[in-house]
Amino acid sequence: MSTGRTARERVRAELVREITEIARRQLATEGAAGLSLRAVAREMGMVSSAIYRYFPSRDDLLTALIIDGYNAVGEAVERADAKTLADAKTGADAEAGYAGRWLAVCRAVREWALAHPHEYALLYGSPVPGYKAPEDTIAAAVRDTLVMSRIVSEAHAAGALDPAGPCPPAPPAIAEDMARARAMLPLDVPDDVIARAFTAWAALYGTVSFELFGQYNNVIEERAAYFDHTAALLGRLIGLQP
Repeated sequence: MSTGRTARERVRAELVREITEIARRQLATEGAAGLSLRAVAREMGMVSSAIYRYFPSRDDLLTALIIDGYNAVGEAVERADAKTLADAKTGADAEAGYAGRWLAVCRAVREWALAHPHEYALLYGSPVPGYKAPEDTIAAAVRDTLVMSRIVSEAHAAGALDPAGPCPPAPPAIAEDMARARAMLPLDVPDDVIARAFTAWAALYGTVSFELFGQYNNVIEERAAYFDHTAALLGRLIGLQP
């Protein structure tokens, strides 16, 4: 019986994998709003009622795709930071420091987005009409942010944060928001640093979105160089020294 259950689990896992792969292709052709369980079932040669055993609704399938996407971005960012740290220890990139780690994770976000534009659009593009992401997505959604938060917090703990130029202090009105962020993320830093970090994260994804969605067309041609410069500026905003 144990062997039978294991076999069924393998079959189910393979069917779920196939369903989500077809759904990702649908994202490219129909967009998230056009995602259809019936269309996925037709492509699989499955009766439409059968697919509901695996995903009871379109929203459940969207949630699975969103979690997979966030996890993929998170894994890319985690690998980039781990490699930078390993290279620093072995001497392959001894000068990387906190700014180098920041640049590496920013590049990882951009590279993943360029390789998976439709999945990126699902995560960071226009909201899907009628869909509200459940709390199940939160743990995956913050994986990249956790890495960036650690870089900032470790730099602060090491006395290595030196923000560039004067900046207005964080207003008292957002003190509770900053405390909430500090409780959710490894951000043991002052409110001003949290505010700068949030601005940098928003600008990072905004820069990637501008490139991916065509806002730089006919203007910015050397996009990798421009992106690296922007990431460095954002790092300096936080206080990460080159």
